[in-house]
Amino acid sequence: MRVGRVVMGVLYVGAGVAHFLLTRTYESIVPDYLTYYTSARTLVVVSGVAEIAGGLGVMVPATRKAAATGLVMLLVCVMPANVWMVQHPERFPGVPVWAMWLRLPLQLPLIWWAWRYRRGDAVAAG
Repeated sequence: MRVGRVVMGVLYVGAGVAHFLLTRTYESIVPDYLTYYTSARTLVVVSGVAEIAGGLGVMVPATRKAAATGLVMLLVCVMPANVWMVQHPERFPGVPVWAMWLRLPLQLPLIWWAWRYRRGDAVAAG
């Protein structure tokens, strides 16, 4: 198994588990407008399950492409939370504003990394 896939898998499984250990923290990041039809808690739980499934799936060759595609979609879907934090820094006094801004461009390399496994090319297929 390629080291990059294991690192990615462990990263997402860990992030997914954090959704269940720090649920209230994650709920505070959910933009208000996303809770019109469902609760922030539901969104946090669903995204946590998706991260765990994607993390496990990317480590298994038979599910790697589907899991990587799911992770790309998840990263795009959680981008509004990162934007929300930057737009409302007063709601997150414990988070430095520079860290909020840093999260925005960091999504792009994470998307690229997952996309490489989606493509299944020789570099990423390992």
